[in-house]
Amino acid sequence: MSTHPLRRRLLIASAAVVAAPAWLSPALAQGKSLRPTPSQTEGPFYPVTLPADSDADLLKNGKAVYSKGQPTWVDGTVTDLAGVPVAGAVVEIWQCDHEGRYHHPGDGGRADPAFQGFGQVTVGRDGRYRFRTLKPVPYTGRTPHIHVKVRLDRQELLTTQLYVAGDPGNERDGLWRRMNEEARAAVTVPFTPGSDGLRATFPIAVQA
Repeated sequence: MSTHPLRRRLLIASAAVVAAPAWLSPALAQGKSLRPTPSQTEGPFYPVTLPADSDADLLKNGKAVYSKGQPTWVDGTVTDLAGVPVAGAVVEIWQCDHEGRYHHPGDGGRADPAFQGFGQVTVGRDGRYRFRTLKPVPYTGRTPHIHVKVRLDRQELLTTQLYVAGDPGNERDGLWRRMNEEARAAVTVPFTPGSDGLRATFPIAVQA
């Protein structure tokens, strides 16, 4: 009987953890089990077609450079619930521009053309990903957020949303309020100042 691609990757990774190599997460080395990152709705503005420029730098769209809003690095790791990096997983993010507009016909296609709006990266052996984007902003009915999707081969492992810790709009947001305290903590992270903009670290754990 054939083994599912994700299961096969995890079995291989697990068999290699005799000495707990440095690239494995501390959770695995300590034998701890992680909780899966909570899923959330995809929302109505996932791209109808992926943009020609869909790399990890959302502040450059082709030759256009986006200079509005607050530049932010969003990074983290993708692991299974044992802390094993899910090598080969594709992380996608998409969000509105500084005026709350998406590159989507359902939003009138009014987003700033210099803002890429969507990006994707394939994680390596260490499971790490990194995007250059802007701090999300609110729009009518929603608190600031970044949409996140994780795929492996043809399987969708997770769709969720990343929120800004301490934003006053969170308590008024219907999707954020529906989560319990533990789930909110898992998808709500601080955006902290750095030498080249803000930084938000978002670890992702997916169910095998």
